[in-house]
This record gives sequence, C-alpha cells and structure tokens, in this order.
Amino acid sequence: MSEAAENAAPKPRDFKKILTLAFMGFNLAVLGAGSYLTYVSTLGVKTKSLTNDQAERDLEAFEETLRAEPVIYTMEPLSTNLDGVPRRLVKVDISLEMMDAEGYEEVITIAPKARDSVMRILNGKQFHELESVQGKLQLKNQIIAAINGSLSRGVVKNVFFNDLVVQ
Repeated sequence: MSEAAENAAPKPRDFKKILTLAFMGFNLAVLGAGSYLTYVSTLGVKTKSLTNDQAERDLEAFEETLRAEPVIYTMEPLSTNLDGVPRRLVKVDISLEMMDAEGYEEVITIAPKARDSVMRILNGKQFHELESVQGKLQLKNQIIAAINGSLSRGVVKNVFFNDLVVQ
C-alpha cells in the first residue's frame, strides 16, 4: 500500500525550472521590444527627400534676398565717456545695415534700447582699445551682437561708423 500512496501523492514541481523559463521568456520579450524601438527610432524613420529643383528654388530665393537693396537705419549721434584715466569723450554716429525691412521696423521700435546697449559698450572701452583698426572692428562686432540679442525677427548685418571722434 505504500506504493499506492506514493503514486497518489502529487510530485512536487521544480520551481527553479519554472522561474528560469519565465525569466528567459521575459528577457526575450524585452529584447524584442528594445530591438523594435531601436529600429523605429533610427533605421525605420523616413526622411523628407529634397529634390534638386526645390534646392535650386530655395537657393535662388536666398540669393535674391542678398541682392536686395540694403536697408539702413541711422541712429542719432551719441556722446559718452570712455573708461580709464584720463577721462576721454567719444562722439559716435552709427548706421545699422539690416537684412530686411521687417528688421528695420523692429529696430526702430527698440531704438532706445539699442542706444543704451551701444552706450554701455562704449563706457566699458578705453582709448587704447579704440585707437587701432582691430579695436574698431571688435567694437563693430560687439555692437552687432548686442543689438541682434535684442531683436527677435530682424538681423543687423553690418554696422557703419559715420563719425567716430575721441577727445
């Protein structure tokens, strides 16, 4: 009867094998999902193709904007002191070359802010910095950067000094 009792009792399941198979299935599912997401985000992306005709039209439109008449805004002359000892006075008359008429309209609306930016730049300069050609070119670049930082739609293409006097 002991043999019948042994046959009647259920065999204990091997949980180690079951867990191993479950983890293997889970790992395969994660690997498959990761592979799919990688494919979709890299190789599976379809980019817009640019035709030669479209590229040529875009290039021609850009070249036309460059060939257009320059739009120039002339600021009121301003005078301020330079930094350093002995104190020196600088009088400057500046014209801004804008990329387009929209930028011209915008620079008119922020003219006081632009003048203030130029004044701050000049107040931080010393005479020996403005004496050389490189100093003047650096001043131009600083003025362009300061005013372009204030503009949202327009772009200053160049700065012209109509008058620059240091006393």
